[in-house]
Amino acid sequence: MLVRSAQGLYWMSRYLERARRLCRLLQLQTESLVDRPIREIHFGWSRIYASVNRDPPAGRIELLGSDDYTLADSYTLAGDLTFERSNPDSVWSCFDQGRENARQIRQSISTPMWTQLNLAYLRLQELEMPDIWAVSPESFYADTVAQIDTFVGVAAATMYRGEGWRFMELGRFVERAQLLAALLLAQLDAEQHVEEASDADWTGLLRLCHAFEVYNRRYSVAVQPRQVLDLLVTDPRLPDSLGRSIDRAAEEIDAIGPGPDPDSSGALQRLAGRIGGVIHYQWPDHDDCQALLEQVRTHCYELHDRVTAAYFDYAIEDAPAS
Repeated sequence: MLVRSAQGLYWMSRYLERARRLCRLLQLQTESLVDRPIREIHFGWSRIYASVNRDPPAGRIELLGSDDYTLADSYTLAGDLTFERSNPDSVWSCFDQGRENARQIRQSISTPMWTQLNLAYLRLQELEMPDIWAVSPESFYADTVAQIDTFVGVAAATMYRGEGWRFMELGRFVERAQLLAALLLAQLDAEQHVEEASDADWTGLLRLCHAFEVYNRRYSVAVQPRQVLDLLVTDPRLPDSLGRSIDRAAEEIDAIGPGPDPDSSGALQRLAGRIGGVIHYQWPDHDDCQALLEQVRTHCYELHDRVTAAYFDYAIEDAPAS
C-alpha cells in the first residue's frame, strides 16, 4: 500500500491508544479524589506525569495537607492532561492528531470507523474542563475509553485484513508497549521518593490493566510488587501485558513482511525478537527489575525508529541513467 496510507494508519492507531491509556489513568485518579488519602492522590499525579514525561503546569507537584488544595491542584493537573491544546499528549491533542491522520487516509478505513471516530471527536470539541469537573470527571474518562474501545471493535468488525489493518495493529501494540514500560518505571521511581509504599498504588496498576481479578486468582489478595510486575510484564494471555504487546507487534511485523530496504527490515525483526527474549527469558531470573525495564523501554522506542526506517522513511534508489 502507499507509504502515506500505511503511516497514517499507524499513527492514527498510536494516538488513539495513547488517549485511551491516559483516560484510564485519569479515570482511576479522579475516582481516588473521593476517599483516598492525600499521599495516594499526590503519588498518583506524580506517577502519571512521570509516565508521560511532562512537567506539571507549576513545575512540580507539592504534597499539601489540605483537601481544598488537593482538589484545586487536581483540577489544574487534569485540565492540563485533558484539554490543554499546547500539550501534544493531552487527550484533546491525541484525538485531534488521530482524527487528522484518519482524514488524510479516509479511503483506507471503513465508513463505520470514520463515523465512530467523528462522534468521539465532536463530543470532545463541545466540552471544557469545567463541564466535566462539575458533574463527574471519572464518568467522562470512562465514556471516552468506551468510545475508543468501540472504534477498535468497529475496526475489527469492518476493516479488510490487508496491510492497512496490519499497520494499524502494529501502531497500537508499539504504543501500548511503550506506555506500559514507561508507567512501570514511573511507579518504581516514584516509590523511591516516598517514605512508605502503599498497596493501593500497585492495585491501581492492576486495575488499569484489567488484571486485578487475574492477580487474585493466581497469587492472593495480598499485593506483592514483584508479583504485580511479573504479571504485567510477562503474562502472554493478559491483553495489556508488556510481553503480549511485544509478541503481537512482532506478529504484525512478520505479517507485513520485508520493506523496500532489506537491511532495515532485518534489523526490525531482530529487535522485536530481542525484546521478546528479554521479557520471556531474562525477566524471570533477573533481580534488578528496574534495570531490565529501562532496557525494554529503550528497545521499545528503538522499535518505533526501526518501523519508520523499514516502512516509512527508507532511501529511494536513483533510477539508472538511460
